[in-house]
Amino acid sequence: MQKRVKVKPNSKQQKITEEVDGSLIVNLKSPPVDGKANEELIRLLADKYDVPKSCITIKSGLTSRQKLVEIEDI
Repeated sequence: MQKRVKVKPNSKQQKITEEVDGSLIVNLKSPPVDGKANEELIRLLADKYDVPKSCITIKSGLTSRQKLVEIEDI
């Protein structure tokens, strides 16, 4: 499945909010430096969807706040 994700780095708390259209807004504690925010995003999504981190791929938007993430079903 693919999800549109809007990332908000440097937040005070980690939080995933699902919008009406199915997209996600993810608040991350990590700064957007050296891929730390992307690593935290993958970890949070793996926990939320109960899949290994290897099943989550950022398809587009590696350096953007708007991302397209693919989550493989097991």
